[in-house]
Amino acid sequence: MLRLDGKVALVTGCGSIGAGWGNGKAIATLFARQGATVYGVDRNLEAARETRDIIAAEGHNIHVAPCDVTSADEVAAAVSDCIARFGRIDILVNNVGQSEPGTPATMPLPVWEQQLNLNVTSAFICTGAVLHQMEAQGSGAIVNISSVAGLRWVGKDQVGYAAAKAALMQFSRVTAVACAPHGVRLNCVVPGLMFTPLVQRLADRYGGGDFEAMVARRHAQVPSGRMGDAWDVAHAALFLASDEARYITGTEIVVDGGLTASTGRG
Repeated sequence: MLRLDGKVALVTGCGSIGAGWGNGKAIATLFARQGATVYGVDRNLEAARETRDIIAAEGHNIHVAPCDVTSADEVAAAVSDCIARFGRIDILVNNVGQSEPGTPATMPLPVWEQQLNLNVTSAFICTGAVLHQMEAQGSGAIVNISSVAGLRWVGKDQVGYAAAKAALMQFSRVTAVACAPHGVRLNCVVPGLMFTPLVQRLADRYGGGDFEAMVARRHAQVPSGRMGDAWDVAHAALFLASDEARYITGTEIVVDGGLTASTGRG
């Protein structure tokens, strides 16, 4: 089950900054292990190459390329190269995301615009770039990585990120309806608090650099008593990308240890 043999998966943000597994790195690796040929892009080519080296060392197929997914031209070039190399695109994972602190009173307008561009416009650009190919094939699966910050307040003032991740979910639903007659599915994975290399950067942005305090706080917020990790996200993405999810479109899988179901302060 959940095999991706013969499928080509384009994964954005496939690298991971810092030690450990980020979502994109885990998704690319798991998809390759399940038989997919992975075309991974990241604006940090060195990070993408680290993912490539892990996958290649295991004997699986991957090509990586640099790409800023907020640039329509760069995305178009990457999609064209993927099709030229592998002949098709069966799966797109829009994994790129990043948060900045601020409220409407404190966040400069350029930061707000950057948050929307990175967290939701990038998915619009990448989705638009692959749809003609998927529709011509008569099938395709697009998995967008959102966040519980788009569902509720999670303890940080991050208005741009939260608004963008909420928009990403509605973007996915509306596009899923439009694409359903063409055999293309869109769904979201909605991660909660995940223990990835990103936590150190969150501690720097939101916690005064106190990593241990940030980790303890995030574990305590979750009803399950601990954060999840990148593999929890990757396994949900794998299911939504697989043929076993062929009748699932326009919806979300929340991967959060019960966080959004709880009545805690978040």
